[in-house]
Amino acid sequence: MSGDVMVRLSGVGRSYGPVDAVRDASLEVREGEILALLGPSGCGKTTTLRMIAGFEPPDAGTIEVNGRTVAGAGTNVPPEKRRVGMVFQDYALFPHLSVEQNVAYGLPRGKGRKGRVQEVLALAHLSGLEDRMPHELSGGQQQRVALARALAPEPAVVLLDEPFSNLDAALRARVRSEMREILIAAGATAVFVTHDQEEALSLADEVAVMMDGTVIQIAAPEELYHSPATPEVARFVGEANFLTGRVENGCIRCALGEVPASCPWSGEVEAMLRPESLRLTSDPNGEATVIGREFYGHDQLIKVRIPCGVVLHARLGGPGFKVGDRVSVEVAAPPVVFRRS
Repeated sequence: MSGDVMVRLSGVGRSYGPVDAVRDASLEVREGEILALLGPSGCGKTTTLRMIAGFEPPDAGTIEVNGRTVAGAGTNVPPEKRRVGMVFQDYALFPHLSVEQNVAYGLPRGKGRKGRVQEVLALAHLSGLEDRMPHELSGGQQQRVALARALAPEPAVVLLDEPFSNLDAALRARVRSEMREILIAAGATAVFVTHDQEEALSLADEVAVMMDGTVIQIAAPEELYHSPATPEVARFVGEANFLTGRVENGCIRCALGEVPASCPWSGEVEAMLRPESLRLTSDPNGEATVIGREFYGHDQLIKVRIPCGVVLHARLGGPGFKVGDRVSVEVAAPPVVFRRS
């Protein structure tokens, strides 16, 4: 993205007594970009979102929205003056107001008000539902009403807190695709919090991984998956196989033999291989044994045990293997290599 920076956090921290919920967090979100704050429960991502919204003050650092400092450096702009729209985890719709009234709630009265409401209702695929009450809507429709309400005042940034957690698994994929389409159509800048790596990778333009209150890595989904900054990020974002080894002369000597090394240095390393980087071949004399298989239709996950006792996961298409089959294992793509301390 090449637009202006709409949200900037610089060295932001927030503590609750002796607990550092967020430590030295820095990130930027550009105009029209969708950023996911991804991390396990308790990592500080929701606290970070609340600080951007103005519901929590930072103890350190500064927060800027649309080029204006809204928190830190002696400044604390109240939430309603930050030009920030918020979609809460439970949607927080007013149960006694219709869809149209909910969406209009945050807009100033005037002759352009009704037109703006109709515009965002159309954008959110809610035209014709203006007079419905929240309890008459499906979960996906309620979420779109909450998003339309957040978009109506044309905020500088929309913040979404675990937006899909109240939807059942069957709805999530469809609704998050709709959500992305609506945000893009609106030209919105958005930050959303999730603990679900599939959600983050499929919806966001950039993903900021948080662990223990710190932003560990910010990258596009493809880069994050294929070039994680740390073993912890690799384990959290997708499935990962790890083998210890030693780099010598451009190769890693490990339990799978010699594997090309993608690092310029030598010494003890941890090599990370994604399941789709492994190829299995039926081989009565193979040294690996199939110990499990999960079939998903479009692909399958095969678990194999190699002679050293390590269990590896391989993701394959094509015909399946049976538990007990002997196979040979081939590395089809260079691993990501981390130094061992």
